[in-house]
Amino acid sequence: MWAAVPLLFVLLLLVLLRLLLPRRRGARRLEAAGRAVLITGCDSGFGHLLALRLHRLGFTVFAGCLCPGGEGARRLQQEAGAGRLRVLRLDVTRAHDVLAAKELVLRHLPERGFWGLVNNAGISTFGETGWLSMEKYEKFADVNLLGSIRTTLAFLPLLRKYKGRIVFMSSITAYVALGNGIYSMTKAAIEKFCDALRLEMKKFGVQVCIIQPGNYAPSTKIQPPVSAEEIWDELSEEEKAVYNKEYVQERANFFNSLLSEGSTNGNEVVDAMVDALTSPAPKARYVVAKLKEKALVLVCALFPTLVMDSVLSYALSKVKLG
Repeated sequence: MWAAVPLLFVLLLLVLLRLLLPRRRGARRLEAAGRAVLITGCDSGFGHLLALRLHRLGFTVFAGCLCPGGEGARRLQQEAGAGRLRVLRLDVTRAHDVLAAKELVLRHLPERGFWGLVNNAGISTFGETGWLSMEKYEKFADVNLLGSIRTTLAFLPLLRKYKGRIVFMSSITAYVALGNGIYSMTKAAIEKFCDALRLEMKKFGVQVCIIQPGNYAPSTKIQPPVSAEEIWDELSEEEKAVYNKEYVQERANFFNSLLSEGSTNGNEVVDAMVDALTSPAPKARYVVAKLKEKALVLVCALFPTLVMDSVLSYALSKVKLG
């Protein structure tokens, strides 16, 4: 194990240099006018903020909403007004919706074509592995993983034609899971999909970027505070025989305390998304997180699993089955 220490030191040094050195300046940013971008998950959160930001920058924006008649979609239309921002129904789990979105984009494509696809739609929940049903696992995989793949496959021909950008919403939970393994599972999977896609698209001039936010739960509302009572009521009798209400309450309190520490400034993540779409040299990965969250990701990447399991197990050691 000690033989790997020099290599770990070199890797750590390279990461620190990448974080500390200034970005290359002088290169011109992309001209937004006449270019189209489709964003999924614009009802609220990052997608909603990004749609408005890109509209202000001059892009033609197709804002996919699960509920096109809902409050979030209405706010988009009111704030952006008529013209370059179109709200459309887009449930990423439905192939019909994805095809209809593509047809709409093709009918209203501006003169410089289709520039970007932002796979932002996602859902989250809390629960230990045995607490969640198979149906819930299937739903999460369909929205967070297969939904992004579904839209990507549909729009790849356009993206290759115009040498555009594909942006995926991941998370630092792709590296570490604390109470939301079902969410982490989908994000780890989408990271590997992106790694393969990024290499394959280089020959076409298409760039693929991953956004990895830390805890922004208060700004997106993707994960509201959890109720121990509701969790307990949904447990099977077999799970109730193993756990007790006090344990579920403690775990819920722990998770809710993590959520409450999250950032309320979603524009920090939107800044990274905009850079991924407009920079002449976008990053493959954008880690948008607090310093302690970045440090946790670094430790997870460099240290043996045994070390991380020990650290995380200790963090949860006060929560007993009773």
